[in-house]
Order: sequence, then C-alpha cells, then structure tokens
Amino acid sequence: MRSRRTLLKQSLIYLILDRPGYGNFTLKQIIRLVSTAKIGLLQLRDKTSSRQEVLKFACKLAKHLVLTKTLFIINDYADVASACGADGVHLGQGDISLKQARKILGKDKLIGISCHNLSQALKAQKAGADYLGIGPVFATVTKPGGRGIGLEKAAALEAKIKIPYFVIGGINAENIGKVTSRGVRRVAVCRAILGAGRPEQAAQELYDRLVKL
Repeated sequence: MRSRRTLLKQSLIYLILDRPGYGNFTLKQIIRLVSTAKIGLLQLRDKTSSRQEVLKFACKLAKHLVLTKTLFIINDYADVASACGADGVHLGQGDISLKQARKILGKDKLIGISCHNLSQALKAQKAGADYLGIGPVFATVTKPGGRGIGLEKAAALEAKIKIPYFVIGGINAENIGKVTSRGVRRVAVCRAILGAGRPEQAAQELYDRLVKL
C-alpha cells in the first residue's frame, strides 16, 4: 500500500481539477498529465454537479490514480471520498468539522483544511489536519472576491506550522518567483496548469522552480 503521508511530504504541486470551469479534460488526459508531470496531489472540486455525479466521476479517477504516485483528494465531500476510495478530503471553513470527517474516513486517509489566517491554521493543525491550504495569496478567478492571508503572512507560517501546507490563489509561472523568494516550496494551482496550452510543460516549469529551494 502507498504511504499517503510519505507521498504528501514529498509533494510540491497540488493540482485542483475545478469542474466544470477548468475540468474539460478527458479521463485519459488527466491520467496522462499526472503520470508525466510532477503532480503530488489532485483534488476534484465540483460545486455544480450532483453528489451522485461527483461520485461517479470520482470513482473513475480513483481507479486509475491508485496506480500512480499522485494522491487523490475530494473537495468538501468526505462521504464521496470514502465511497470512491480516494486518499482523502479537503475541507473549507464552512464544511463539516475535521472530527466528523475523521470518523467517516478513518485514521489512514488524509484531511486538508483551507485556512485564511494564522489562527485558523493553528487550530487545524492542533485538531489533527494532515495538511493545509493557505490563501489566497494573489487574486484568483476560481474564488473571486475571496479575502485571504497574502503571501508575506503565508510564508511567515513556516515557523509555526509543522505539517505540510500549500499556498494557493492566482499562482502562475509569472509570479512563482515571488513565492519561492519567500521560501515557500509547496503550491496549489488550477489554471496555471489546466489553462495552459501545454499542461505537462507548465507543470514541469513550476516544479523546476520549486524543487530548487
């Protein structure tokens, strides 16, 4: 069995498959992308389809991703993550509690929490989160109007957050230098890869910038 937490610690890029906006990729294209690029985690984020539709697609993805080194995460739905055999769930501040998610998923699955300030990050860490999503650090069209922590404060968490955390929000090839200059080496992205003309190349370029730290 794959060691989920070992793979998590090794991961630098967290790709969000945001459907339907940036999710117009076939199953074959998604699997090829994560198999050739350095994608540590893939999150299925679908807030428009029915839960049954999300489950159906998630089960197809999970069947293939289990054979890769890419961890498969479901956004919001711990029950879907459990039913399809995903590696874990990612929760927002308004979703079910980490404790409730752990009861559904058990101790071996991963639980990530979105945090927008130090207080939330410390609370999630203390509660037993496996990783955090910190941001947004830049403006992003996937979550317009969202207020976040900003890059400077996100980077400052390094001294207090001991679990893996990924900064998120508008990160791309043009501003990745600002991220790495702060010593941050894990990022979560969507359109920087899925919106690129050559997704595999875009992922590789981001990875190359991160791995130098």
